Amino acid sequence: MTVLAARASGGARQLAGTGTLLRFALRRDRVLIPVFVAVNALMVLSMPNTLKTLYGTEAERNDLVRQLATNASFRALIGPVFDTSIGALTAWRVGVYAAALAAVMSLLVVVRHTRDEEESGRQELVASGMVGRRASLTAALLAAAVANAVLALLVTAGLAGQGASGALSFGLGLAGVGMVFASTTAIVAQLTESARLARGLTAAVLGAAFVLRAAGDSASDGGTSHAFGTGGGSSVLTWLSPLGWLENQRSFAAERWWVLLLFAAAVAVQTAVAYELAGRRDVGMSFLPTRPGPPTGGPGTAGSLAWRLQRGNVLGWSAGFFLAGVVYGGLTDGAADLVRDNAKAQEIIERMGGQSGLTDAFVASMVGMLGLIASLYVVAAVLRLHGEETSGRAEPVLACAVGRLRWAAGHLVIAFGGSALIMILAGLGFAVGYGREIGPILAACLVQLPAVWVIGAVTVLLYGLTPRLATAAWGVAVAVLLIGWVGPALDAPQLVLDLTPFGHLPKLPGGGMEWTPVLTLAGLAVVLGGVGLAGLRRRDLTA
Repeated sequence: MTVLAARASGGARQLAGTGTLLRFALRRDRVLIPVFVAVNALMVLSMPNTLKTLYGTEAERNDLVRQLATNASFRALIGPVFDTSIGALTAWRVGVYAAALAAVMSLLVVVRHTRDEEESGRQELVASGMVGRRASLTAALLAAAVANAVLALLVTAGLAGQGASGALSFGLGLAGVGMVFASTTAIVAQLTESARLARGLTAAVLGAAFVLRAAGDSASDGGTSHAFGTGGGSSVLTWLSPLGWLENQRSFAAERWWVLLLFAAAVAVQTAVAYELAGRRDVGMSFLPTRPGPPTGGPGTAGSLAWRLQRGNVLGWSAGFFLAGVVYGGLTDGAADLVRDNAKAQEIIERMGGQSGLTDAFVASMVGMLGLIASLYVVAAVLRLHGEETSGRAEPVLACAVGRLRWAAGHLVIAFGGSALIMILAGLGFAVGYGREIGPILAACLVQLPAVWVIGAVTVLLYGLTPRLATAAWGVAVAVLLIGWVGPALDAPQLVLDLTPFGHLPKLPGGGMEWTPVLTLAGLAVVLGGVGLAGLRRRDLTA
């Protein structure tokens, strides 16, 4: 009994201060978590009404599912359908992407309160007080758990009208995916010495999970054929991915509750591994230390330093956009056939991509979606300036013969030039997947850039004038993404769609080129960016 009591006491000491750190983490994430949860919940809860409008009768839904049974590309992109009810179609349409968004939220929360804290030196200060060795890791995981629990609660309550059992299954499944990646991130944060690398590696794991699920779903008509009583089952590759577990849970279609045990087991095992690793290293250290640089440094510039810091992000986004272009290009003909007989679906596609023909409208809408996502890249790349400043790494650079504008220019060239690069690669991928002439598709991709640059310029403006509000640029980008993605499906008025810079762009290919809005947006980006740089030049650096 004495030994057991000693072990229990030691375990309690390891977690001392967890409650205080959890409250602090939730306070710091009072913007990040609500934004991610609200966007994710709104995306899910808006879908039933959209599907009722598009496929209001049982016959229309049966026809949709039959078409999906023969479309491997769509199964790879979205997944299989297990039933023709509105609830099942909702789980099919948004399940993979809502789960991926929950995973991204979880990895950001966990990295922010573990490796980010160690990298900045704040964790060492916290650890000097009455705080247990594993308290910070526990608080980070609990913060992610709170965020995913709120998401599950909102989704369950919002979809209860489609079936209480299915809504609960779907909500728990989304939270399960989020917690699996939270615990994965907890392990990666112990292995790497850099918060940036921790985010990148966990994002790579998420990408691998998506690829495994897509490969498995495209190779099997599993759920779709099963829904019509013809048997079928999921591929082994699908079962290797947490995203595949969510779809195999079959919410709103004879739920498989036992799949939740896979989430619980994965979270328990990974959390135990993360705890064990955390107990075997010192604060600030890692099991995969940063590779040392060359013994002697050659002549360098602010631009070359910015490239070294951001090249991983540029290469990752470039590969992702090229592959996305290939996938969307391969879907073009099948997607046009899928919505050809549905007037409402055609209307949504035409609102997003113009009225120049269904195929061209689909291409324009998908290119527009890639442009919206590219705005997230440019925000992340510009905010690298903020990260360098607040971490104290910018000050030694600026202490040399490097002016602030020259230092900022190195990062901004990569941010704005990188956005052009990834859109060009998306166009090349689209042309490869679609198998048609490349010129019109590249033009459609390039015409998105002025709108992307306006979002980047807003980020420069916030960083230059009010660095404490710089991260609010994420809110701007997410709002633009939400309006551009969900607005057409909700039949939002054109006035709402025009609140974003993307609402003013010409709809290419197929539509006529309009230079006035393109040049106006480009000029607006120059003005906003210039004002931000002027503010950066005049203000004090923050720590």
